[in-house]
Amino acid sequence: MLSLQSPRWNELQHAYGRAGDIPALLLQLRECPESSGRNEPWFTLWSALAHQGDVYSASFAAVPHVIASLASAPTLVDESYFQFPAWVEICRARSAKEIPDDLKEGYFAALGRLPEIVAKTATRPWTPEYAACALAAISAAKGHHALAEAILEMTSPNMALEVVDWFAER
Repeated sequence: MLSLQSPRWNELQHAYGRAGDIPALLLQLRECPESSGRNEPWFTLWSALAHQGDVYSASFAAVPHVIASLASAPTLVDESYFQFPAWVEICRARSAKEIPDDLKEGYFAALGRLPEIVAKTATRPWTPEYAACALAAISAAKGHHALAEAILEMTSPNMALEVVDWFAER
């Protein structure tokens, strides 16, 4: 995992340019902030690192930090801690975006932790949105990108019912 103090962040890119601002935002995740609406740091992280389905070199450096924050308090965080790494991995696979060599090991090692972390949340209540994000994270981590994306599309109970009805009609 790339240190938050590393000068390498200034060489990495996000949607708006150099990623030297990202470590300060990732540091805030250690406090387990809620991600709803325009809450920071999530609003800026999503905007800069997973912008309209595009991912960047800084996205791959950020994912291990998001997962580390998730791992430190898996029963306290909301669904974005699962959704963000799942979405970055889905977008990476869809676009065949190359991960910089120095970030690959940390990125994939962090993704590999997601199934175990999801299991640690089993004792907490899950909303349908939380369940979808947790299941999508497992699917993305295991390389099932289309399944992960389909699961994320069903984050609302109404959408899940529509899919079930669609299957019944087939």
